[in-house]
Formats: sequence, C-alpha cells, structure tokens
Amino acid sequence: FVFPFFSSFHFFLQFSISSHLFQKQQQKRMSHRYDTRTTIFSPEGRLYQVEYAMEAISHAGTCLGILSKEGVVLAAEKISTAKLLDVNSSAEKIFKLDEHVACSVAGITADANILVDYLRLTAQRHYSTYQEPIPIERLVTIVCDLKQAYTQYGGMRPFGSSLVFMGWDRHFGFQLYRSDPSGNFGGWKATCVGSNSQSAKSILESDYDEECSLQEALLLAVKVLNKTMDSTKLTSAKLEFATLTLEDGESKYTVMSPEHVEALLKEGEDIRLKEEEEERKKKEAKAKERKQKQKQKSASSSTSTTTTTSSSS
Repeated sequence: FVFPFFSSFHFFLQFSISSHLFQKQQQKRMSHRYDTRTTIFSPEGRLYQVEYAMEAISHAGTCLGILSKEGVVLAAEKISTAKLLDVNSSAEKIFKLDEHVACSVAGITADANILVDYLRLTAQRHYSTYQEPIPIERLVTIVCDLKQAYTQYGGMRPFGSSLVFMGWDRHFGFQLYRSDPSGNFGGWKATCVGSNSQSAKSILESDYDEECSLQEALLLAVKVLNKTMDSTKLTSAKLEFATLTLEDGESKYTVMSPEHVEALLKEGEDIRLKEEEEERKKKEAKAKERKQKQKQKSASSSTSTTTTTSSSS
C-alpha cells in the first residue's frame, strides 16, 4: 500500500516542477516578444527598448553640469584619447548650439550628432523668424518632442544618447537641463549622466551650494569626476570643460584650454590632499580621545578596587 502512494506523490512532484519550468519559459518567451519593438507595451506597462537605450547611456562616459550664480559649467569625460587621433574640433563631447546655449552628450555619439544638428538648425530658424535667440526651455522642448516621437512610431528606435544643456536667456537667466531617450526633460541645479552617475549625484547633493561661484563649481566638478571616473589620475587628455558666463549683458561660451584644465586639476588635487589630511587628523584625534577615555575608565576602576580593599581590611 505504501508503494502506490509514493509513486503518485513522485508523479505529482514531477508534474509540478515541469509546469513551473514551462511557465518560466513561457514568461521568458513573452518578454522577448515585447522588447523587439518600441511601440509595444509589456504587460507590466514597460517599453523595453527605451529602457535598453537608457542602460546604454549608463555605460557611457561621465557627463555633468553645475549651475552657479556666475554661470554654468559643463564637464565631460573623453572616450577617444588616442595620441594619433586628429581632432578637428575644440571639444569632443561638448557642442555649441548657439551663442547662448551649449550641450554635452553621453551615449552613442553618432545619435547625438543628429540631435546636435537638429538643435542648431532649430535655433537658427527661430532667430531668422523672430530676430531674437530662442529661449532655452523652448529649444529643449522641441528636441524632446522629436526624441519622444522615436519611441511612439514603428520602424524607429530611440536615440541612444542623453543631453545636458546649459544656457542663458533674458527670461530666466542661467539654466541647466537634462533630457533622456524617452523624451523627458527637467531643469536642474546640478546633474550627471553616464557611468557612476548615482555616486556623482550623491556627491553633488551633499556638496553643492546654490551661492557658489564659477570657480567653486569647476572645483566641485573636478571632485566629482575624481571620485567617479575609473582612471587613477585625471588629465586634460581625458576631460573637457566648458563654461557659459555673462559679460556686458551678453552670454559668452568658453571651452577651457588643456593648460587651463591642467591647472584646474592641480588645484583640485591640492584641495583633495588637504581634505584627506584634515580627515586623517580628525580620525587620529578621535582615536586619541578614545584611548584617553579608556585610560580614565581603567584608572577609575582600579581606584575603586583599591578603596574597596582598604575598607574591607
């Protein structure tokens, strides 16, 4: 009587395992059905191709922007650092769109080139029509509408690049925006995209000051890049910086020269060593204070023991 019971139980167990594996395979097959097109939602309400594009950006070079009271700073990590590369422009990851606006890119540069050309053309069309520079938020909205369209119509894929904009206009002054492949955008005081962006955002949240000067913003950018980049030492060959300031009522876009970048990196390194030295001294002072407290406790305990012995005698 026992053998038939175990036999049926074994059959039931095998059937349960087989059905569970079959369900997992079906779920896997179903998930592959939804990530082949950008226009199909998964049952969970996700667009997988858009998420894949954002994942590609998270593995790209770091790119950050910081807003200060004197201007805006953009900093980007160069990917191509070959000595024999013939660079035909002053910047590789930062692009000037108009006299009052520029952007840096993270992700697939070929996709970003299309967007940069579209942005430049849009800015010139607006100036030709209205005889005034295009407002920054209007320019960002137009390009984000284009990026959103590439997630909604068949036969297209999302742009695999994220843009960080810095600009100035007479409506809102200095501004900093960030857009992603889905077409979303937002205004920021300090932001970062690319590899190790979460660590960079944590540093910016703790160290950013709204009243900082342009030089302080540059040094903060150096600090963030120093702690988030995989390189052991920062050099001008691996980084590029650009600033947007206001002079005589007109916006001025400047790409920092390699010599200026090296001087900035040296100043940032000196500040980092000074902070590490102060942190080391604080730790030593705490350790010394802890030892003194332990000595006082041991001395007080020995004194109480002596007093108890003398009173008992």
